[in-house]
Amino acid sequence: MKKSIHLVSFDIPYPPNYGGIIDVFFKIKELNKLGVAIYLHTYISDDKTKQSTLEKYCKKVFYYKRKNSFLSLFSRLPFRVKSRSSKELVINLKSFEIPIIIEGLHSAYPLVKFNYKKTYVRTHNIEHNYFFGLYKSEKNLLKKAFFYLEAMKLKKFESILKRVTGIFTISPFEQNYFSEVYGEKTNYIPVFHQAKKIESNLKKGTFVLYHGDLRVADNVRAALFLIDVYKETSFEFIVASSCKNKYVLAEIEKYKNLYFEDIPTQESLAKLFEKAHVNTLLTFQKTGIKLKLLNTLYQGKHIIVNSKMIEDTGLEDFCELANTKNEILEKTTKLFSKDFSNQQIVLRQETLKDFNPTENAQKMINIIFR
Repeated sequence: MKKSIHLVSFDIPYPPNYGGIIDVFFKIKELNKLGVAIYLHTYISDDKTKQSTLEKYCKKVFYYKRKNSFLSLFSRLPFRVKSRSSKELVINLKSFEIPIIIEGLHSAYPLVKFNYKKTYVRTHNIEHNYFFGLYKSEKNLLKKAFFYLEAMKLKKFESILKRVTGIFTISPFEQNYFSEVYGEKTNYIPVFHQAKKIESNLKKGTFVLYHGDLRVADNVRAALFLIDVYKETSFEFIVASSCKNKYVLAEIEKYKNLYFEDIPTQESLAKLFEKAHVNTLLTFQKTGIKLKLLNTLYQGKHIIVNSKMIEDTGLEDFCELANTKNEILEKTTKLFSKDFSNQQIVLRQETLKDFNPTENAQKMINIIFR
């Protein structure tokens, strides 16, 4: 008999163009490849459209309207949970009893309504920590207040995980936290991504690159910090993103050695990786494993990171650690005097075997259907 699952995704998992959705899409793809029939349940907003590509990998795709109503702010539930509340979703999950994978705490509204004997939650972050981090990084006072309240609600809501059969964590850091709180039902399954060989070329690059989603306050803060590091230096520094931020653009325009590059596709980012010699990746909040770090290890050359980006990832040996402006400049100077070598590629490839998406999909299947 063919194995089947419900999978509840917090957003439409195609195209896979940002962190959490990359994990969801390639998980679906790998589970399908291993013979699992997937009934995908996902949310559609005004700026989203249905994606026929998902029908290649899923038995059926259900779409539910996300309710981004102002009134949802006044619910006792976190806004990101309340806005995804759906009676129709609950009915569809109950209609035939197969295991359920819920992507992220923010998709866990069905757990408010019923207890189901085989339900698993994929935790993408320690959500209240993530929102406290956004609160600290945000400049807008209204958004800052929203992030603080959301963090408090998420901290309380997290106890709903006591009801689930199992928890799949996304990094060693999250695994330590959730296993301590929820015990043996917690399992570490590394992030899913597009499996490929290390693609870094050995030709020396010409600039320093930072890439990130500039809709996220932490990434804006990181970009502005790095602009302050590299402005008025001899280094050419590029900030790359699929969206623009007025504060970042305003700072870039002040200096001749700073540039912004639009990256509408993964191919356009790959071209930047090919030409960059140093990649600087910073975060001010320690959450999960950053897909941008994994992506850079596969496609980029030298990498400079701060402690919160690299700690508890198992990838510490492949990056240069720098936390202050002076440390970053010292490491940048050092790395521009070094070529990127075949030996580094071989070592990366060996370590990244732990992130093999097919093997990790099989681990999930073994746990769910044991």
